[in-house]
Amino acid sequence: QVQLVESGGGLVQAGDSLRLSCAASGRTDSSYSMGWFRQAPGKEREFVAAISWSGGRSYYRDSLEGRFTISRDNAKNTVDLQINNLKPEDTAVYYCAAAKTSTSSTVGYRRSDYDYWGQGTQVDVSS
Repeated sequence: QVQLVESGGGLVQAGDSLRLSCAASGRTDSSYSMGWFRQAPGKEREFVAAISWSGGRSYYRDSLEGRFTISRDNAKNTVDLQINNLKPEDTAVYYCAAAKTSTSSTVGYRRSDYDYWGQGTQVDVSS
């Protein structure tokens, strides 16, 4: 089992930057690719970004690439999501997820690719 705890959310203004962090604990001795998803009110949870176990490969939702950057520190068991130039439409609960993997380069973009989920952190962007 892996436990994931997100932090870093809050109320910000449009144009601000925010850095979300996800801390993993438990069976972190296995290899996991990591991802971030978000869910806005009344909408389905959607893929944001993912990073491979090695950190050498990352993948982003098309419309978000350029403003969002995912990174990880395997020594600290953390994965971060840097969001720049926040927009009101970025308002959502942001979830961290982990997918057990046997390869160092796998990244997943589907909810079904992931085995473990955090509780989420709320991001509110005012205009």
